[in-house]
Amino acid sequence: MNLSKKLLIWLVGFLVGGVLGYVYYINWGCTSSCSITSTPFKSVAFGGILGALIADFFIPRNKSKS
Repeated sequence: MNLSKKLLIWLVGFLVGGVLGYVYYINWGCTSSCSITSTPFKSVAFGGILGALIADFFIPRNKSKS
């Protein structure tokens, strides 16, 4: 798999995670004591990073024949 396909998968994961992070902030996020969900930027950034990490599981890996 070439680099552009990997980047596309990570980007889609980041965007989906960011949208879900914002939805979480709007519906359930706290505004004072929570460090991750205290601002929309932090919630979207955390969701995006988590989404990109989860999307990484969907990138096929090369299996070595040893």
